[in-house]
Amino acid sequence: MNLAADRILSLLLLGLAAFIAVQAWHLDVPFSYDPVGPKAFPLILSALLAILAVVLFVRPGPSGQWPSGALLLRLLFTLVLLFVYAALFVDLGFLATTAIVSVAIAWLFGATPLKALIGGVLLAAGSYLLFTYALGISLPTGSWIEPLLGAN
Repeated sequence: MNLAADRILSLLLLGLAAFIAVQAWHLDVPFSYDPVGPKAFPLILSALLAILAVVLFVRPGPSGQWPSGALLLRLLFTLVLLFVYAALFVDLGFLATTAIVSVAIAWLFGATPLKALIGGVLLAAGSYLLFTYALGISLPTGSWIEPLLGAN
């Protein structure tokens, strides 16, 4: 059963890679500081996803069991948290949303509340610094904090 499940998943991931590539191809910004433009990063990621999907199709993993019980509930709750993350990302901002969701997922999978809080805050701050300063990608600060910062 796992062989078929891995192959079905690989086909779904291949479809997702194609969808991302098509969406990225149509992405066009009239002015950009980046010489390759905004479509390079999603196209590279979609190509990598397509390659890994083909590998999964050709070499599925060893037979295993589908998650059930408490693990299945934690995985479903993680999926819900990721949808919440996407919904709140712009309004709440990258730092707050990433910290809250990271803390919730860490706690959900067995971290103590203190370790989850420290890990979530460090993950949010570290990834913000990486994206903002190392990669030069601006991330949303959140509509709730912009008036406090004096941004219009």
